[in-house]
Amino acid sequence: MEFKSISIVGLEKNTGKTETINYLIKKIKKNIGITSIGIDGESIDQVTYTKKPEIEIKEETIFATAEKFYKQKKFTSEILSIEDELRTSLGRIIIAKALEKGKIILAGPQSAEKLKQLIEKLKTFGAELILIDGALSRLSPASPVITDAMILATGAALTININELVKRTIHTVKMIQLDETEKKEKIKNLSDGIYTIAEKIEKLPIKSLLSFKNLEKHILEYGKKIYLTGALTENFLKYLIKQKDLKNVEIIVKDFTKIFITPETYKIYTKKGGKIKVLKKTNLIAITINPYSPQGYILDSNEIKKRLRKLTDIPIINVREDELWLN
Repeated sequence: MEFKSISIVGLEKNTGKTETINYLIKKIKKNIGITSIGIDGESIDQVTYTKKPEIEIKEETIFATAEKFYKQKKFTSEILSIEDELRTSLGRIIIAKALEKGKIILAGPQSAEKLKQLIEKLKTFGAELILIDGALSRLSPASPVITDAMILATGAALTININELVKRTIHTVKMIQLDETEKKEKIKNLSDGIYTIAEKIEKLPIKSLLSFKNLEKHILEYGKKIYLTGALTENFLKYLIKQKDLKNVEIIVKDFTKIFITPETYKIYTKKGGKIKVLKKTNLIAITINPYSPQGYILDSNEIKKRLRKLTDIPIINVREDELWLN
């Protein structure tokens, strides 16, 4: 396995992200490091109030969590570092090595920059592969500038309609797999703003897409290739698709975590010829599925896998049934 860090991101709460992490910890033979962006690992889901599987770490796992949760654990461990600079609302970040197996609540830094620092720290203590517990509402660990690879967890908690589940999962997969722009070298150092990319690069007189309607003329009159350092929104794409022809229009974003659009709007935009590209592509290495919903519904796991496999060649795994796909 060539990657040093993997983010595990749930498409919705209770889609099996924690089970995926537990599965990886159990099966992978390398020295594992683990942390989270924000708080995760609670035994009871704070939204649905359903019982969640806890993160189960094995002996020798190097883990990083906030002081509060470190003190609550019930297994022995050796403290390797206390990170004053990575302080959270739940106290300082403690990096420790498990001396026996046990269950842990993870809480890491809230910011992507601090998470990046923490990943580097975990490597210095001997972690060969670092797992980052993420969530769709906290997508930054899935950014290619943070981790080398990503696993997407989907399932019945997203919707119990298999058609809808497949549609929404594949839409996310398409966003993750968007092509990189050939203008990468020209624009990689641009910050804070909206730019048109042609022979010359020009910065538009607005800070974000929130005020694109305040421009003196239609945004496409400034240029057909537009680089956004912030988010690509549904409202903006709907504004663009009112144009008859979008075949030369290209929107560039930093990576897929900056895209917030629906499958329907994306389909109309691309049908009219529009393109979306990224500065850096995320390496999606697997999709895991959890056919169980918090309300007690159970979907047909094989049917979900069959339909997804028709639409993507990414490995699709039910961690309760299938064998490890990573070597």
